[in-house]
Formats: sequence, structure tokens, C-alpha cells
Amino acid sequence: MPTYRSASVLVSSDGTRTPGTAALFAEPARKGGNPPWAGDFRPANSEGSGPKNAVGKTFTLELPDGSTGKVVVQSLKSGKGGVVLALLGEDAPPF
Repeated sequence: MPTYRSASVLVSSDGTRTPGTAALFAEPARKGGNPPWAGDFRPANSEGSGPKNAVGKTFTLELPDGSTGKVVVQSLKSGKGGVVLALLGEDAPPF
């Protein structure tokens, strides 16, 4: 199961960029298809709670090497450590 954890940027459809850290994982592909992938995104401290009304919306996740992937925000969790967005990837994993 490939994993990835590093700085990344969440880009909305209007071009708004939210820097943060992504922790992503992929599972083995099912019969020749794209491997499913998912993960979490934690906005940088200066970004506060991250994108407004993000649950259910599609974003582009941009990694430091320039690769990108489409993600849907599944849920938003807030706690002592700040806000965490649960992501579900679309298409092939970018990592």
C-alpha cells in the first residue's frame, strides 16, 4: 500500500490555494483499474479552518513535485490539533 506525507496545496475551482500537509494512501488496484486512494489534509496554521463549505466539493491537490490529483472532501474534523479534511481521490493517485 503506497503512502505519501508531505506539504501540499489544496486548490479550489475558483483558484483559491490553501497550503497544508497531506497524508495519503493507496490500496491495490482492483482487476486492472486505478488504485483507490484517500487521505487527510491539514491546512497550515495561518490558513485557519481551510476552505469554506468544503464538504462534498471537488478540489485539486497539488504536490511539491508538480503532480496533481482530484479529490472530494468527505468530512471536516476539528479538534485540539486544528482542522483536518478527509479526502477521497478520483482517478489515478498523484504520488
